[in-house]
Amino acid sequence: MTDQNNPPLLSIEGVHKSFPGVRALDNVSLTLNAGEIHALLGENGAGKSTLIKVLTGIYVKDSGSLVMDGKPVHIHDSLDAQKHGIRTVYQEINLIPTMTVAENLTLLDQPKRMGLISWRSAESRAREMLRRVGLDIDLRSQLDSHSVAIQQMVAIARALGSKARILILDEPTASLDSQEIARLFELMRQLKSEGMGIIFVTHFLDQVYDISDTISVLRNGCHVGTFKTEALSRSDLVSHMLGKDLDTLHHEQSDSSLEHGNRQRILSLKQVGRRNMLNPLDLDLHQGEVVGLAGLLGSGRTEVCQLAFGAKRPDQGRKSWLGTEVSINTPKQAIAQGMAYCPEDRKHHGIVAELSVRENLILALQSARGWWSPMPMSEQKAIVDEFIQRLNIKTPHMEKPIGELSGGNQQKVILARWLITQPKLLILDEPTRGIDVGAHHEIIQIIKDLCGEGMSLLVASSEVEEIVAFAHRVAVMRDRTKVAEVSGDRISQKSIIQAIAQ
Repeated sequence: MTDQNNPPLLSIEGVHKSFPGVRALDNVSLTLNAGEIHALLGENGAGKSTLIKVLTGIYVKDSGSLVMDGKPVHIHDSLDAQKHGIRTVYQEINLIPTMTVAENLTLLDQPKRMGLISWRSAESRAREMLRRVGLDIDLRSQLDSHSVAIQQMVAIARALGSKARILILDEPTASLDSQEIARLFELMRQLKSEGMGIIFVTHFLDQVYDISDTISVLRNGCHVGTFKTEALSRSDLVSHMLGKDLDTLHHEQSDSSLEHGNRQRILSLKQVGRRNMLNPLDLDLHQGEVVGLAGLLGSGRTEVCQLAFGAKRPDQGRKSWLGTEVSINTPKQAIAQGMAYCPEDRKHHGIVAELSVRENLILALQSARGWWSPMPMSEQKAIVDEFIQRLNIKTPHMEKPIGELSGGNQQKVILARWLITQPKLLILDEPTRGIDVGAHHEIIQIIKDLCGEGMSLLVASSEVEEIVAFAHRVAVMRDRTKVAEVSGDRISQKSIIQAIAQ
């Protein structure tokens, strides 16, 4: 029951938000109290970003209500949100890097005298804003001359400088090291003691238990529940996020087993990592083996794929390819060795939407041959026709723009593009995300078939049951760290979820 004399700072009551074909928020309700750090958790598509955009006026809710201090409020745009004291600091810092610190801090409200900007007053105001977050830096220095952590503190200072009552921090620690995170948390505790309500969006479970008072979990646009942090076990939290009850998973085990024996080691990572991106890890892949990468969103799955392929350059560790130490620090070097990579975001990093199925499918092979040696059209058509049939790509003809195909068929075209190059190792990041059930089953079968043909695969997936279906070994990731590795008949949904939560 709500205390009429001391109502919550913010109540979100039965909020709905839909887009064409998608219900992003479905009857979501939760509360934020003054002097509370409230963690908002959920996997991709859970509704976190949509809820934040409703609170900040970027989206207007379809129905439901927002109540502050016991009184209904209507937020139609970002100005409304600011008037009510709601401020957001995003992971991608929305400041102007080529302007000075003082200019960034006072950009939205520049003090003027006789119609001109009073820089003395602006710097005085900026100095006071920095003092609140414990920063003492040169106000006239260019913002991008400072570290990401300092820039983030400047962004928070700007948010607090305008009578903020609710501070939303969206993935604020993603690019920070441990000392910078500690400094941020010290500030958050200070703001909490001053009565501010903080919504903390993160994927790092250790940080959730370190800093938050309350946890709300969203899944598929619905509010799963709100819990006191101290009363919620990690295993229960992970179960709520994934929609998996550990007690029901006793008998769901993988039937995949593989004896390495004389199988050749294809790729070996030894203490490979990158500062503020991935903690050093060891990982081996053998011929004809599927290694799964499991973990929650933000756990480091994608980062392992990127560092292995050279899409991101590691700053420590060694790589060996077919038993020989090599430098694979760029995608070009990886492709030359016999690696292929299908990224998570196929629309932005996989397909060229305006080009045809044929043109998309031959991109990698044509690149390997060199653009000065174009493939004859007859050869292109023969290869493309073969792989359309082999992977059951549903398209009326090979000249159809790939952007007009379904997500599942786009994914199969990307797979075919790399299979034409006959790679020894295929890296797949979320290969079944956003595709229909039928295509999902086909992709899983393709993975199994390729493995049976002797190809090695490294597959990152947020779908635990999917990994159990095809993996011979599973590296479990949490908070940018490899925390466990399970193999053979020890692979099960329960063992993976327990490793994520331990």
